[in-house]
Amino acid sequence: MASAFLTLVTGALLLLCFYLYLKYTYWKRNGIPCSKGWYPIIGHFLPLITKKQSYSEVIEQLYHDYSNHSMVGMYKGTKPVLVLRDIELIKTVLQSNFSKFHENAVKIDPKLDPLLAKNPFFCYGELWQTGRKRLTYAFSNARLKILFAAVNEVCTKFQNFLNRRLQSSKKYEVELKSLFLKFTSEVVANAGLGIEGFCFEDDEVQSMFTNLDNNDFLDTFLVGIIMHFPFLTKLLKIKFLPQKHDRFFRTVVRKNLELRRSDPIPRNDFIQLMIDMEQTGEKIDEESVAAHAVSFYLDGVETSSVTLNFIGCQLAIHQDVQEKLRKEVRSTIEKHGGVLTFEAIKDMTYMNQVINESQRCFSALGFLGKICTDEFELQGSDGLNYRAKPGTEIVIPICGLHKDPKYWDNPEIFDPERFSDENKKNIEKMAFLPFGEGPRICVGMRMAMLQMKSCLATLMKDYKLEVSPKMQLPLRLSPNYFLSAPLGGGWVLISEA
Repeated sequence: MASAFLTLVTGALLLLCFYLYLKYTYWKRNGIPCSKGWYPIIGHFLPLITKKQSYSEVIEQLYHDYSNHSMVGMYKGTKPVLVLRDIELIKTVLQSNFSKFHENAVKIDPKLDPLLAKNPFFCYGELWQTGRKRLTYAFSNARLKILFAAVNEVCTKFQNFLNRRLQSSKKYEVELKSLFLKFTSEVVANAGLGIEGFCFEDDEVQSMFTNLDNNDFLDTFLVGIIMHFPFLTKLLKIKFLPQKHDRFFRTVVRKNLELRRSDPIPRNDFIQLMIDMEQTGEKIDEESVAAHAVSFYLDGVETSSVTLNFIGCQLAIHQDVQEKLRKEVRSTIEKHGGVLTFEAIKDMTYMNQVINESQRCFSALGFLGKICTDEFELQGSDGLNYRAKPGTEIVIPICGLHKDPKYWDNPEIFDPERFSDENKKNIEKMAFLPFGEGPRICVGMRMAMLQMKSCLATLMKDYKLEVSPKMQLPLRLSPNYFLSAPLGGGWVLISEA
């Protein structure tokens, strides 16, 4: 009996070893160099598990370690993943052969997350085309001008909040992510849902908008499972969007639609734009509006606050850049009658340079994941060839491209002049991807820029940022978050300028 059991165990171990051998020789058998440092079962994920590095940093290190290759293999657990380094290959995947790589690597189960499954980032085919069409309409130049009225009201609340903080002290010490979350959350509440978010209340009125920083649904571990091991999402029935958030958006949208259909007075918010679409003849069901509201919320709150966080840190560190930006803000506002207007925001070109350079140094998400849907041969400039099969995951290493000396002089230096009118024409298109590229480029990009520029204009006009002793320099990425965050937090001192 014991010998039979031992034989079964030995056989099982041999089968496991053979299985792992086949898995972890995949790239060798396909003639593609493979990154070192993988372990059985977990692949290249040990630095993530031990919180030594974020996934973006793992990808960036791989990118720089294999600078002589057009593509490099790695293992996400036991799954082979291909990282592209060649600009032409990246263009092939994101643009010229988009139809064969149109799916993003992140998968959302419609049964678990029905609202999130309609987000253009997660859906495909006709559902993606319809959702993108609606959001493109909502974020057209004319519609953004309407939404700016609500954003501008948030700027006033932001200014009042800072003034209250500076009444009792000449300098207000704050972690920028928490501060900018107040701003972006209030924008989404006002401009997105037409309700008060109470994000700038001194008594910290409890609302779902002020609770986002708790990361209860952006928890690093859960997001990691959803992003990298989608099969576990179904197995463990993990919801990306908690039930309370799902109920909140459905309730707000239902009550808003009922009220507005009986009250013809138009509002300057996102839900009103959805109602306007309905009046043009396109049927907009309640769940679709709620799904778009969730998209507005997720895209507008977290990624914009992450980007603003790093911009604020860079301005505090580089006082010369901050002063130049302040001069532009003040002179532009003065030119527009002393008022922050939609046109004034558009005229702040140096601000665009500062935002772009900060995104180059620290993009909110350091990589893009794509899925091959039709067999396609990827041919690298170095002679490497790989015939991608349906289901193959392709990684676009944004973090690596943004700091490659091949495309950027002194890439570790923060220099907004890279994006001046004179210099930006020399930038390799696929070497700068803060919002992605091709047909799936971020549809909310223009709205994100509008709220970020409005926030920065309000901040730079009357206030000054300085580095707090709590800020860890030089800036490095924290391994504790899925999206980018400065290690130790973006701590600054705010005072009157």
